[in-house]
Amino acid sequence: MKITLRGILFDMDGVLVSSIGSVERSWTKWAAMRGIDPAFAIHTAHGRRAIESVRFLRPDLDDDAELKIIEDFEVADAEDVNILDGVREIITALPQKYWTVVTSATERLARSRMAHGGVPVPERIVTADMVTYGKPNPEPYLRGAEILGVPPSECLVIEDAASGAKAGHAAGCKVLATLFSHSLESLTAADWIVPSLKDVRVRVIGDAVEVEFEPVEREIAVAADSALRG
Repeated sequence: MKITLRGILFDMDGVLVSSIGSVERSWTKWAAMRGIDPAFAIHTAHGRRAIESVRFLRPDLDDDAELKIIEDFEVADAEDVNILDGVREIITALPQKYWTVVTSATERLARSRMAHGGVPVPERIVTADMVTYGKPNPEPYLRGAEILGVPPSECLVIEDAASGAKAGHAAGCKVLATLFSHSLESLTAADWIVPSLKDVRVRVIGDAVEVEFEPVEREIAVAADSALRG
């Protein structure tokens, strides 16, 4: 599969960097402080803005104050935040004008994670504290396309979460999902799915970006998974 477009909008956690250990430890710590089941807190937090998770889990608390506590936990816990396979090769092949990052993390946390993981940090990115509505609302990806100066229809969103894939689709972008954190069955909003960015190649042709990959055949993969589970 080859597609040609003018911009790429990357999600961060689970696409550019692996931060799942930091996320789970930080939310477990906060959940214990606030009398919440840690597993439920982690499930709630994935793929959405932390402030929205706080509002859902403990609507009785000061959301800004709780967000600051969680952000401090996550910034301080960067022990196993690492760049994911295939990312370095893609970023090296792309001049900065062709891509940016659209994340549900705060700007402080996003820049900290990318710097720690060794991902070049674009000057302008879209973070949780820059939008009114987070994913799955299309606003974050519409803002990302605006940063690149490219119509959403000419942008490719790369996501690993169901809410992010829905946001990209709602914004009018094409969506490529990876299987880092969500099941194949949950990524129905994605146009294509690949195991990881190690399976993706990009190159600049003129004033456009060509993206090449071999998508997962959904029906075959789901049937195989069902067979393995018996």
